[in-house]
Amino acid sequence: MKIIFHERYYNANYAMDPAASVGRLEGIMKALSKNPNYEIIEPYPASKDDILRAHTERHYNSVKRNPLLYELASLAAGGAIVAAEEAYKGDPSFAVIRPPGHHASADSCWGFCYFNNISISLLRLYSEKKINSAFILDFDLHTGDGNINILQNRNDDFRVKILNPDGINREIYMREVENYMENLSDIDIFVASAGFDQGIEDWGHLLHPDDYFKLGELMKQYSEKLCKGRRYALLEGGYNHNVLPKNVDSFCQGLK
Repeated sequence: MKIIFHERYYNANYAMDPAASVGRLEGIMKALSKNPNYEIIEPYPASKDDILRAHTERHYNSVKRNPLLYELASLAAGGAIVAAEEAYKGDPSFAVIRPPGHHASADSCWGFCYFNNISISLLRLYSEKKINSAFILDFDLHTGDGNINILQNRNDDFRVKILNPDGINREIYMREVENYMENLSDIDIFVASAGFDQGIEDWGHLLHPDDYFKLGELMKQYSEKLCKGRRYALLEGGYNHNVLPKNVDSFCQGLK
């Protein structure tokens, strides 16, 4: 399994918000680095062309006005692209990136997001004629409106199905995910907007580490059934630094 990470992501000076807080990624990388079966890959920044597949020129320029923010947001989008390319080749991958992206729409953003990493990575594969469809499992506590706004109701033939589970307890939540995947067909790649703020010790007070393992395992199971195991995930939310590494590691253990 590939872990996509760049040390520049440790920089916490690009914003004043929980996603940019000091120490958020260090525990994740410490946990993941202990696994000898994970290969850490350093990404490159996304190009302007990559970003403009998902965003307007006006939005691109608004982010670019802040040099540090632009550097890190374009590097996060680049990390997403590398994760997608690795997944397409058949290597499951998890990108430990920031800023996150699922609240970034074509011409606007909020929720600690600037560029939509999911959309940029999927549209890169689509532009290369590698995929025509995708499934997004967005298990962040907050619905990824940016993913929906950019990737659904498109004018081209790229088809994307998105699930934001909303079960009121963990059993119903997990059953909703499995039932949805069971009914999928004609999917070329699986990707997760992997937010961990739904965790039992995080903002959502719902999912346990075993549940995150199961989410990763379901992505593995159904991607192997539908699209040769092509699967990847991008870090979104998750703010309790004490439990975030355990939850991320559990998910990766299921995904790999």
